[in-house]
Amino acid sequence: MRTILVMVAVGLLLVEPGSLAKPARKTENVAPVAASTTEKARVDFETQLKPIFKSKCMPCHFSGGKMYDRLPFDKPETIRKLGTKLFTRINEENDRRLIEDFLSQTP
Repeated sequence: MRTILVMVAVGLLLVEPGSLAKPARKTENVAPVAASTTEKARVDFETQLKPIFKSKCMPCHFSGGKMYDRLPFDKPETIRKLGTKLFTRINEENDRRLIEDFLSQTP
């Protein structure tokens, strides 16, 4: 009798915790996670970024401003050219994240 108890105890120690209560899980029918679920949504320059620049960089970098001829912030190519150098005036984390996401997108 003692031998049987020892064998049962050893057997329980070798079993993965919780595996007795759970049915075996089949992985063959599990659908793969689509790559698109991990992709970030595209950042739209006109509706998402331009309002940030208007609130932080107006009037100088918009039409009629003293910096507009050199650095027009109403054009996405200017923003791509400057990259994270824009962060000298853009301090809010959410705004920076949007800009970084925009910069990581292919044009």
